[in-house]
Amino acid sequence: MFGSTLSAAVAPFMNGTALALSAPSLAHLSGLDIAVIAIYFAMVIWIGFYLKGQANTSEEFFMAGREMTAWIAGLSFVSANLGSLELMGWAGSAYQYGILAAHWYWIGAIPAMLFLGIVMMPFYYVCKTHSVPGYLKLRYGQGASFVAAVSFAFMTVLMSGVNMFAMAVVMKVVLGWDLNFSIIVSSLAVAAYVALGGLRSAIFNEVLQFMLIWGGALLVPILGLVESHGWSGFKEKLAHNISTGLTPAGDYTHMWRSMGHFTDNPMGIHWTGIVFGLGFAISFGYWTTDFLVVQRVLAANNLRSARMAPVIGSFFKMAVPFIVILPGLLGLIVLQNPDGSLMHLVGQDQVNAAHPYSYNEVLPLMLVRYCSPGLLGLGITALIAGFMSGMAGNVSAFSAVWTYDIYQPLIVKNARDEHYVAVGRWATILGVIVSIITAYLVMSAASIMDYVQALFSFFISPLLGVVLVGMLWKRATKAGGFWGLLLGTLTSIGLWAWVKADPSALRYVALSPDARAMAEDMYRALWSVIVSMGVNVIVSMFTTPKTMAELAGVVYGATKIPEEEPVPFYKNEWFWTVIAIIIFIALNVYFW
Repeated sequence: MFGSTLSAAVAPFMNGTALALSAPSLAHLSGLDIAVIAIYFAMVIWIGFYLKGQANTSEEFFMAGREMTAWIAGLSFVSANLGSLELMGWAGSAYQYGILAAHWYWIGAIPAMLFLGIVMMPFYYVCKTHSVPGYLKLRYGQGASFVAAVSFAFMTVLMSGVNMFAMAVVMKVVLGWDLNFSIIVSSLAVAAYVALGGLRSAIFNEVLQFMLIWGGALLVPILGLVESHGWSGFKEKLAHNISTGLTPAGDYTHMWRSMGHFTDNPMGIHWTGIVFGLGFAISFGYWTTDFLVVQRVLAANNLRSARMAPVIGSFFKMAVPFIVILPGLLGLIVLQNPDGSLMHLVGQDQVNAAHPYSYNEVLPLMLVRYCSPGLLGLGITALIAGFMSGMAGNVSAFSAVWTYDIYQPLIVKNARDEHYVAVGRWATILGVIVSIITAYLVMSAASIMDYVQALFSFFISPLLGVVLVGMLWKRATKAGGFWGLLLGTLTSIGLWAWVKADPSALRYVALSPDARAMAEDMYRALWSVIVSMGVNVIVSMFTTPKTMAELAGVVYGATKIPEEEPVPFYKNEWFWTVIAIIIFIALNVYFW
């Protein structure tokens, strides 16, 4: 999902890699299962070759010709975020923490996705930018754009490498596959179809991967609920296990009741951190300014499609906990040892002969429990598709940002269009190579994950503050944007370093000595947004703003939004936004 998702999902993989690799494989594939996986790889490569002829210009290669319908853009928008790293990590978090993990899918996504579609998308789309750093260049100038582009390029290849390594670890643990084999095969496949067909190929493969993820993962919660006799039966069985000591005590089925104090819930989080840190600083930062996902919406064929895409995506995002969180919860009562006793998964650092599996293996264990030959291959393919989707999203975004926001303005300014397409293709290969190097660096140096866990609070959250001020306030200036972004980023890095050097500083950063790692991420992100916005406003008050003519197309109140033709209410983005808000509120009330 975003920074805190990565913290929860990846850190256990990295901290216990040696233990994970020595664990027995969970499953063995039949010939039919292998055939399903082979067909998937053949399909993604074929899509790349098929679409190569439609990626000859920079607009086609980097922005898919801006020809995607609202549905295609919306599914790709969600799929680029729905990686198996997230599937594995949050299923494990649900087993450990309960339905609290659903916060990262509901309040941590839905408000921001709707805000992007209704409020921010018109400005991104009308100015015809190719990237979020490109928007900053139009609004603030080259300085702020360069800072954002460099930090984003660094972040995407590091994220891609972490995805790649995590997939290799999962395939080793689940199937016994060689690490090098998994890394090389997946990276070559992604490099091929993205370099050949550009963003169009990435988007079409992400839609395919979206279908595979749902098709491969949905069977598990359905069969799990049947075995548990529905949600009420699950709660009764869970309550019985807790009362008899079979399951650790805790509130696994409510989202808000235990948020009154940091010590009242196992995540060590307060409701203010969830609402303001996760719900605003991290969520809005990711869904509205991270080019990895925004790029998909910018490929829409018109403004209404661009606005509808995040709204469509929000409905699927609200449903994701049913294929991610629910299997983790069901694992608490249905997973059994060979002797029939209840299986107890543990933290990665606690894996031993008596408890050979960690929280992160809950989804593969559930797949093995419920999937017969053929279906198991589909489930494993869903995991592979998820990892490749996340990696391809990062690589295609890196290619566009490198070419448009670093190479073109700073290295070769006035080349022919064909030159930039070639640079984009080579940048794709470069991004994959750097991702492979990153994957092996992570393998040999687990401490690198300290940085990965903090990446989003470093780079995405301060970017949110600068984009919001610039988009909604005409008085913001070039100097204000540059210093706001730079000091917001340095603030987040400084707070992280402060807590690393002096753990007692947590009481100041996260407002409580009882806060835990996730709470620290959220509050650190919130402080960085506050600093970036505050510095932007203060500096702007003492520097000269742009004229109204220069602000046309990039600022609220100075931009003429194209009038959209009337459509029936059931095709109107505002109607579906209201429906999404109603469902979002209902879910939070039901699981209160």
